[in-house]
Amino acid sequence: MTAYVLTVKCPSRRGIVAAISGYLAEAGCNITDSAQFDDPLTGNFFTRTTFVSETGAKAEELIAGFAPIATEFEMEWAITPGLERTKVLLMVSNFGHCLNDLLYRWRIGALPIDIVGVVSNHLTYQKVVVNHDIPFHHIKVTKENKPEAEARLMAVVEDSGAELVVLARYMQVLSDAICKKMSGRIINIHHSFLPSFKGANPYKQAYERGVKLIGATAHYVTADLDEGPIIEQDTVRITHAQSAEDYVSLGRDVEAQVLSRAIHAHIHHRVFQNGNKTVVFPASPGSYASERMG
Repeated sequence: MTAYVLTVKCPSRRGIVAAISGYLAEAGCNITDSAQFDDPLTGNFFTRTTFVSETGAKAEELIAGFAPIATEFEMEWAITPGLERTKVLLMVSNFGHCLNDLLYRWRIGALPIDIVGVVSNHLTYQKVVVNHDIPFHHIKVTKENKPEAEARLMAVVEDSGAELVVLARYMQVLSDAICKKMSGRIINIHHSFLPSFKGANPYKQAYERGVKLIGATAHYVTADLDEGPIIEQDTVRITHAQSAEDYVSLGRDVEAQVLSRAIHAHIHHRVFQNGNKTVVFPASPGSYASERMG
Protein backbone atom coordinates (compact mmCIF):
# COMPACT_ATOMS: atom_id res chain seq x y z
CA MET A 1 0.00 0.00 0.00
CA THR A 2 1.20 3.50 -0.84
CA ALA A 3 1.29 6.13 1.94
CA TYR A 4 0.49 9.81 1.48
CA VAL A 5 0.15 13.03 3.47
CA LEU A 6 -2.66 15.49 2.75
CA THR A 7 -2.27 19.03 4.13
CA VAL A 8 -5.04 21.61 3.94
CA LYS A 9 -5.42 25.25 4.94
CA CYS A 10 -8.68 27.01 4.09
CA PRO A 11 -11.41 29.31 5.40
CA SER A 12 -13.34 27.57 8.16
CA ARG A 13 -16.79 26.28 7.26
CA ARG A 14 -19.02 23.28 7.80
CA GLY A 15 -18.37 20.08 5.88
CA ILE A 16 -14.60 20.22 5.28
CA VAL A 17 -13.70 17.07 7.23
CA ALA A 18 -16.66 15.19 5.76
CA ALA A 19 -15.61 16.14 2.24
CA ILE A 20 -12.02 15.03 2.82
CA SER A 21 -12.86 11.72 4.49
CA GLY A 22 -15.62 11.00 1.97
CA TYR A 23 -13.30 11.51 -0.97
CA LEU A 24 -10.57 9.33 0.52
CA ALA A 25 -13.02 6.52 1.26
CA GLU A 26 -14.42 6.61 -2.26
CA ALA A 27 -10.89 6.63 -3.69
CA GLY A 28 -10.04 3.41 -1.84
CA CYS A 29 -7.90 5.06 0.81
CA ASN A 30 -7.67 4.36 4.54
CA ILE A 31 -6.91 7.21 6.96
CA THR A 32 -4.12 6.28 9.40
CA ASP A 33 -3.74 9.57 11.28
CA SER A 34 -5.50 12.93 11.31
CA ALA A 35 -5.11 16.24 13.13
CA GLN A 36 -7.07 19.44 12.74
CA PHE A 37 -7.32 22.95 14.17
CA ASP A 38 -9.94 25.64 13.70
CA ASP A 39 -8.60 29.11 14.53
CA PRO A 40 -11.46 31.42 15.54
CA LEU A 41 -9.20 34.50 15.43
CA THR A 42 -8.17 34.18 11.79
CA GLY A 43 -11.12 32.12 10.58
CA ASN A 44 -8.72 29.56 9.13
CA PHE A 45 -9.02 25.78 9.29
CA PHE A 46 -5.97 23.49 9.20
CA THR A 47 -5.73 19.74 8.86
CA ARG A 48 -3.06 17.13 8.23
CA THR A 49 -4.18 13.66 7.23
CA THR A 50 -2.04 10.61 6.55
CA PHE A 51 -3.57 7.79 4.56
CA VAL A 52 -2.72 4.72 2.53
CA SER A 53 -4.09 3.90 -0.88
CA GLU A 54 -5.31 0.33 -0.79
CA THR A 55 -5.64 0.37 -4.58
CA GLY A 56 -2.10 1.60 -5.20
CA ALA A 57 -3.30 4.89 -6.69
CA LYS A 58 -0.60 7.29 -7.87
CA ALA A 59 -0.25 10.78 -6.42
CA GLU A 60 -1.29 12.31 -9.75
CA GLU A 61 -4.60 10.43 -9.70
CA LEU A 62 -5.38 11.44 -6.13
CA ILE A 63 -4.47 15.07 -6.80
CA ALA A 64 -6.69 15.23 -9.88
CA GLY A 65 -9.59 13.65 -8.02
CA PHE A 66 -9.29 15.94 -5.00
CA ALA A 67 -8.94 19.18 -7.01
CA PRO A 68 -12.71 19.90 -7.30
CA ILE A 69 -13.12 19.62 -3.52
CA ALA A 70 -10.13 21.92 -2.98
CA THR A 71 -11.66 24.49 -5.30
CA GLU A 72 -15.03 24.30 -3.58
CA PHE A 73 -13.54 24.96 -0.14
CA GLU A 74 -10.84 27.45 -1.32
CA MET A 75 -8.04 25.27 -0.04
CA GLU A 76 -4.28 25.71 -0.03
CA TRP A 77 -3.38 22.04 -0.17
CA ALA A 78 -0.96 19.34 -1.15
CA ILE A 79 -0.88 15.55 -1.42
CA THR A 80 2.65 14.28 -0.89
CA PRO A 81 4.03 10.71 -1.04
CA GLY A 82 4.84 9.75 2.54
CA LEU A 83 8.32 8.37 1.82
CA GLU A 84 9.41 11.39 -0.23
CA ARG A 85 12.59 12.85 1.30
CA THR A 86 13.06 16.61 1.43
CA LYS A 87 16.18 18.02 -0.23
CA VAL A 88 17.89 20.24 2.33
CA LEU A 89 20.73 22.76 1.97
CA LEU A 90 22.57 23.59 5.21
CA MET A 91 24.34 26.91 5.87
CA VAL A 92 26.90 27.49 8.62
CA SER A 93 29.57 29.98 9.70
CA ASN A 94 32.03 29.31 12.55
CA PHE A 95 29.80 27.64 15.16
CA GLY A 96 29.45 23.97 14.22
CA HIS A 97 27.31 22.42 16.97
CA CYS A 98 24.07 22.50 14.96
CA LEU A 99 25.78 21.36 11.76
CA ASN A 100 27.47 18.41 13.48
CA ASP A 101 24.24 17.45 15.23
CA LEU A 102 22.28 17.48 11.96
CA LEU A 103 24.97 15.49 10.14
CA TYR A 104 24.89 12.85 12.88
CA ARG A 105 21.10 12.58 12.89
CA TRP A 106 21.11 12.37 9.09
CA ARG A 107 23.83 9.71 9.09
CA ILE A 108 22.01 7.40 11.52
CA GLY A 109 18.65 7.89 9.79
CA ALA A 110 17.00 9.85 12.62
CA LEU A 111 16.43 12.79 10.28
CA PRO A 112 15.15 11.38 6.97
CA ILE A 113 16.32 14.10 4.58
CA ASP A 114 18.66 14.36 1.63
CA ILE A 115 21.42 16.87 2.41
CA VAL A 116 22.26 18.26 -1.03
CA GLY A 117 25.04 20.58 0.11
CA VAL A 118 26.52 22.84 2.77
CA VAL A 119 27.20 26.53 2.18
CA SER A 120 29.56 28.51 4.39
CA ASN A 121 31.19 31.91 4.39
CA HIS A 122 34.22 30.27 6.06
CA LEU A 123 36.32 27.16 5.44
CA THR A 124 36.13 25.94 9.04
CA TYR A 125 33.92 22.91 8.35
CA GLN A 126 34.95 22.08 4.81
CA LYS A 127 36.78 18.89 5.79
CA VAL A 128 33.91 17.71 8.02
CA VAL A 129 31.41 18.17 5.22
CA VAL A 130 33.56 16.62 2.48
CA ASN A 131 34.23 13.61 4.71
CA HIS A 132 30.47 13.00 4.67
CA ASP A 133 30.53 12.99 0.84
CA ILE A 134 28.41 16.14 0.78
CA PRO A 135 29.18 19.04 -1.60
CA PHE A 136 30.73 22.03 0.20
CA HIS A 137 30.30 25.54 -1.20
CA HIS A 138 32.50 28.32 0.14
CA ILE A 139 30.80 31.66 -0.53
CA LYS A 140 32.65 34.51 1.12
CA VAL A 141 30.41 37.43 2.07
CA THR A 142 31.50 41.05 2.44
CA LYS A 143 29.65 44.35 2.26
CA GLU A 144 31.06 44.87 -1.21
CA ASN A 145 30.21 41.49 -2.73
CA LYS A 146 26.91 40.64 -1.00
CA PRO A 147 24.73 40.80 -4.16
CA GLU A 148 27.19 38.56 -5.99
CA ALA A 149 27.38 36.17 -3.01
CA GLU A 150 23.60 35.89 -2.82
CA ALA A 151 23.41 35.24 -6.55
CA ARG A 152 25.85 32.37 -6.07
CA LEU A 153 23.78 31.09 -3.15
CA MET A 154 20.59 31.07 -5.21
CA ALA A 155 22.45 29.26 -7.99
CA VAL A 156 23.40 26.54 -5.48
CA VAL A 157 19.78 26.32 -4.30
CA GLU A 158 18.48 25.95 -7.84
CA ASP A 159 21.21 23.61 -9.10
CA SER A 160 20.87 21.30 -6.08
CA GLY A 161 17.08 21.30 -6.15
CA ALA A 162 17.00 22.28 -2.47
CA GLU A 163 13.47 22.47 -1.12
CA LEU A 164 14.51 23.72 2.34
CA VAL A 165 17.41 25.89 3.48
CA VAL A 166 18.54 25.56 7.10
CA LEU A 167 20.63 28.28 8.75
CA ALA A 168 22.58 26.10 11.19
CA ARG A 169 24.17 29.11 12.92
CA TYR A 170 24.89 30.98 9.69
CA MET A 171 25.90 34.43 10.87
CA GLN A 172 24.98 36.52 7.85
CA VAL A 173 21.73 38.40 7.28
CA LEU A 174 19.91 37.36 4.12
CA SER A 175 18.48 40.06 1.89
CA ASP A 176 14.77 40.89 1.78
CA ALA A 177 14.68 39.61 -1.80
CA ILE A 178 15.86 36.11 -0.82
CA CYS A 179 13.58 36.04 2.23
CA LYS A 180 10.56 36.80 0.05
CA LYS A 181 11.57 34.43 -2.76
CA MET A 182 12.19 31.57 -0.31
CA SER A 183 9.28 32.35 2.03
CA GLY A 184 8.41 29.32 4.14
CA ARG A 185 11.51 27.48 2.91
CA ILE A 186 14.24 28.85 5.20
CA ILE A 187 14.55 27.87 8.87
CA ASN A 188 16.83 29.70 11.31
CA ILE A 189 17.93 28.96 14.88
CA HIS A 190 19.00 31.45 17.54
CA HIS A 191 19.17 31.81 21.30
CA SER A 192 16.07 33.16 22.99
CA PHE A 193 17.74 36.08 24.77
CA LEU A 194 16.65 38.48 22.04
CA PRO A 195 16.02 41.36 22.20
CA SER A 196 17.56 41.72 25.68
CA PHE A 197 21.07 40.46 24.94
CA LYS A 198 22.39 41.22 21.48
CA GLY A 199 25.85 41.08 19.96
CA ALA A 200 28.65 38.55 19.75
CA ASN A 201 28.52 37.10 23.26
CA PRO A 202 24.92 36.96 24.52
CA TYR A 203 25.60 34.04 26.87
CA LYS A 204 28.20 36.05 28.80
CA GLN A 205 25.74 38.92 29.05
CA ALA A 206 23.09 36.52 30.36
CA TYR A 207 25.54 35.09 32.88
CA GLU A 208 26.44 38.55 34.15
CA ARG A 209 22.75 39.33 34.65
CA GLY A 210 22.05 36.06 36.47
CA VAL A 211 19.61 34.66 33.92
CA LYS A 212 17.99 31.43 35.15
CA LEU A 213 16.59 30.08 31.86
CA ILE A 214 18.44 29.52 28.59
CA GLY A 215 16.34 28.93 25.50
CA ALA A 216 16.43 28.56 21.75
CA THR A 217 13.98 29.45 18.99
CA ALA A 218 13.65 27.96 15.50
CA HIS A 219 11.58 29.99 13.06
CA TYR A 220 10.95 30.66 9.40
CA VAL A 221 13.09 33.45 8.02
CA THR A 222 11.39 36.66 6.94
CA ALA A 223 12.57 40.16 6.10
CA ASP A 224 12.06 41.04 9.78
CA LEU A 225 15.31 39.86 11.38
CA ASP A 226 14.74 36.99 13.87
CA GLU A 227 11.00 37.73 13.96
CA GLY A 228 9.62 35.11 11.57
CA PRO A 229 6.86 32.62 12.51
CA ILE A 230 8.12 30.40 15.33
CA ILE A 231 8.20 26.63 14.74
CA GLU A 232 9.84 25.23 17.87
CA GLN A 233 11.26 26.47 21.18
CA ASP A 234 12.72 24.98 24.35
CA THR A 235 14.50 26.04 27.55
CA VAL A 236 16.96 24.66 30.07
CA ARG A 237 17.23 25.85 33.68
CA ILE A 238 20.43 27.43 35.03
CA THR A 239 21.56 27.78 38.66
CA HIS A 240 23.75 30.37 40.37
CA ALA A 241 26.54 27.79 40.64
CA GLN A 242 27.08 27.48 36.89
CA SER A 243 29.70 29.39 34.96
CA ALA A 244 29.57 31.45 31.78
CA GLU A 245 31.08 28.46 29.98
CA ASP A 246 28.22 26.29 31.23
CA TYR A 247 25.77 28.78 29.75
CA VAL A 248 27.42 28.43 26.35
CA SER A 249 27.54 24.63 26.50
CA LEU A 250 23.92 24.27 27.57
CA GLY A 251 22.87 26.85 25.03
CA ARG A 252 24.50 24.91 22.21
CA ASP A 253 22.72 21.73 23.28
CA VAL A 254 19.28 23.30 23.33
CA GLU A 255 19.88 25.07 20.01
CA ALA A 256 20.79 21.79 18.31
CA GLN A 257 17.76 19.98 19.74
CA VAL A 258 15.29 22.72 18.84
CA LEU A 259 16.61 23.04 15.29
CA SER A 260 16.39 19.31 14.61
CA ARG A 261 12.81 19.18 15.93
CA ALA A 262 11.82 22.14 13.77
CA ILE A 263 13.27 20.50 10.66
CA HIS A 264 11.56 17.24 11.54
CA ALA A 265 8.20 18.97 11.84
CA HIS A 266 8.68 20.80 8.53
CA ILE A 267 9.73 17.80 6.46
CA HIS A 268 6.77 15.79 7.75
CA HIS A 269 4.37 18.57 6.72
CA ARG A 270 3.26 19.27 10.29
CA VAL A 271 3.83 23.05 10.14
CA PHE A 272 1.34 25.54 8.74
CA GLN A 273 1.93 29.29 8.61
CA ASN A 274 -0.94 31.23 10.14
CA GLY A 275 -0.16 34.91 9.68
CA ASN A 276 2.72 35.78 12.01
CA LYS A 277 2.32 32.47 13.84
CA THR A 278 2.36 28.78 13.02
CA VAL A 279 0.13 25.80 13.62
CA VAL A 280 2.33 22.79 14.44
CA PHE A 281 0.65 19.41 14.75
CA PRO A 282 2.44 16.97 17.09
CA ALA A 283 4.30 13.94 15.83
CA SER A 284 2.63 10.58 15.77
CA PRO A 285 2.90 8.51 18.98
CA GLY A 286 6.42 7.29 19.62
CA SER A 287 9.76 8.94 19.11
CA TYR A 288 9.67 11.96 16.82
CA ALA A 289 13.10 10.99 15.50
CA SER A 290 11.80 7.72 14.06
CA GLU A 291 8.52 8.97 12.59
CA ARG A 292 8.22 7.67 9.06
CA MET A 293 5.33 7.55 6.70
CA GLY A 294 4.57 4.16 5.17
